[in-house]
Amino acid sequence: MASPTSLLKRLLLGRPFRSDRLQHTLLPKRIALPIFASDALSSVAYAPGEILLTLSIAGAAAYAYSPWVALAVVVVMLTVVASYRQNVHAYPSGGGDYEVATVNLGSKSGLAVASALLVDYVLTVAVSISSGVENLGAAIPLIGRHEVVTAVLLIALLAAMNLRGLRESGLMFAVPTYLFMFSMLGLIGWGVIRIFVLGEDLKAPSADLTILPEHGLQVGASFAFAFLLVRAFSSGCAALTGVEAISNGVPAFKPPKSKNAATTLLLLGLLSIIMLVSIVALSLKTGLQYVEDPQQQIVGVPANYVQPTVTAQLASTIFDHFSIGFYMVIAVTALILVLAANTAFNGFPVLGSILAQDRYLPRQLHTRGDRLAFSNGILLLAFFAAVLVIAFQAETTRLIQLYIVGVFVSFTLSQIGMLRHWNRLLRTERDVSARRRMQRARAINGFGAVLTGFVLILVLATKFTHGAWISIAAMAVIYAIMVGIRKHYDTVARELVPSEERPVLPARNHAIVLVSKLHLPTMRALAYAKATRPDTLTALTVNVDVADTRAIQAEWERRGINTPLTVVDSPYREISRPIIDYVKSLRRASPRDVVTVYIPEYVVGRWWEHLLHNQSALRIKGRLLYEPGVMVTSVPWQLASTNSTDLDRLDRDLVRTPARGPRAGEDV
Repeated sequence: MASPTSLLKRLLLGRPFRSDRLQHTLLPKRIALPIFASDALSSVAYAPGEILLTLSIAGAAAYAYSPWVALAVVVVMLTVVASYRQNVHAYPSGGGDYEVATVNLGSKSGLAVASALLVDYVLTVAVSISSGVENLGAAIPLIGRHEVVTAVLLIALLAAMNLRGLRESGLMFAVPTYLFMFSMLGLIGWGVIRIFVLGEDLKAPSADLTILPEHGLQVGASFAFAFLLVRAFSSGCAALTGVEAISNGVPAFKPPKSKNAATTLLLLGLLSIIMLVSIVALSLKTGLQYVEDPQQQIVGVPANYVQPTVTAQLASTIFDHFSIGFYMVIAVTALILVLAANTAFNGFPVLGSILAQDRYLPRQLHTRGDRLAFSNGILLLAFFAAVLVIAFQAETTRLIQLYIVGVFVSFTLSQIGMLRHWNRLLRTERDVSARRRMQRARAINGFGAVLTGFVLILVLATKFTHGAWISIAAMAVIYAIMVGIRKHYDTVARELVPSEERPVLPARNHAIVLVSKLHLPTMRALAYAKATRPDTLTALTVNVDVADTRAIQAEWERRGINTPLTVVDSPYREISRPIIDYVKSLRRASPRDVVTVYIPEYVVGRWWEHLLHNQSALRIKGRLLYEPGVMVTSVPWQLASTNSTDLDRLDRDLVRTPARGPRAGEDV
């Protein structure tokens, strides 16, 4: 019978996959789109609202500038999508921005990109889950009262779904993501038909509200209003989050990987642009108003007024005679905000695996789990996202201020790296058509570098004091940690490099068998030590209790054991220190000799028996491992309780436990 833990694991994650099943987990475009697009598409649910919310500071008249702000965001979106289509063809291994920056700009730039992406992935999960819970809480009061607990549970659920494997989790996310796309396109299409074809005069629920500008700010050619437009633009650039995930996930696509990834990226960009522009246009046409502080900005609003989201207002306006459509839009919008975190659950583990392979993160992140997913990376992302949600109490308004910075750092450095990539290839390429293609790609990446760099400056200028500094500090900490990990691995590798000289064999081998009682485990340890034929063999016991020691000596003589029994005194009743001192004395007398210590140990069958046995042996073994020239050998003795142990289950668990062997040239 399998253990309850094993049964629960199989129930949640499914049966393990063989390594040769990896090819079967690769994704076709129809599944890859919902997996990698959920984050970028979900941005449509709040990016238009962020634009309108920021412009509302200058009053309702400022909404007239929303199409121009949206158009500027679209230009950035088109540029980034076009640029990343070059990336996935040039670097299809899945390193994405990290690989581009490392190869072309150096390891420091690569680490800067990696730290920015890791922070952005964690924030993606925290923001998306918190936003989704906030929307659900408006409809379900119980969730609204327990937002933090609900958010943490949803993070755990997403982690479990991704632990089942990319393809299987993709099937789970495909239906709600496609429902969101069809619902939003249906909302937009029906709104366009009613307004522009049928000529109906639709008014949003907030159209008749009177909005006051904050602090007397008015629409005009002032520096303050120009800064407000820039801030609205930087807020609207939240629509670009998640675009980079496809370049990090190219290995997950079915062949031809680069072509399929580029096609998926194009579809993602077109869908996001259509939704963003249409929602902003329909909001302006219906007179929709969305403000930062309803109680302060809206005249005559009651104290308990709850401001509906932009999507909710449009749905109630366009589907005013079709309640099913309204509820469908609200439901799938809340759902896609939760599922948007799935993009990070696919990007973070892959990037973590690549960084671990390059020895910038612990090697455990390079290990695939039972379902051929990078399980440790998934669990690590879930942990940090849950910590962030708890720390910020699942408040989207506080978390979103930390957002965007990381993704534009990676955008900018990646495009600069691609410029160097094309310049390097153009120096050696002689084919005219190939050079023309490379020059076109270089122009796209060059424009992308300038534009995303400019947006990064704007984002830092407008969001630094609102919380962006926290993201920058987190990037710096992660950067320092990765540098420290690589330094450690490099130091260990240098220590373990064999010298050119022929290794010197030990002069002699001194064997020591530790004796606490004269029983069967001790007799087995003595017999095994003799079988190794050491130069000297000593049985060693510590005199903690005189009566017990004399009893051991008497039994030793009675049995006629020809191995000498050495007794070391311990006036303070300590066991480990006298043994260590004795071993050290042998080493000092003959530094070229090796000392092998044999420790009899019980093998128990029940978990609670571990608490009752082997504690002294573990302490002694742990201390001896630090002594140079000392080998420690455990001699097991199986107690009767081990007869009830299911060895077949242990064998199965051992086989299912993934273990990565060292790469060539890598230290073990």
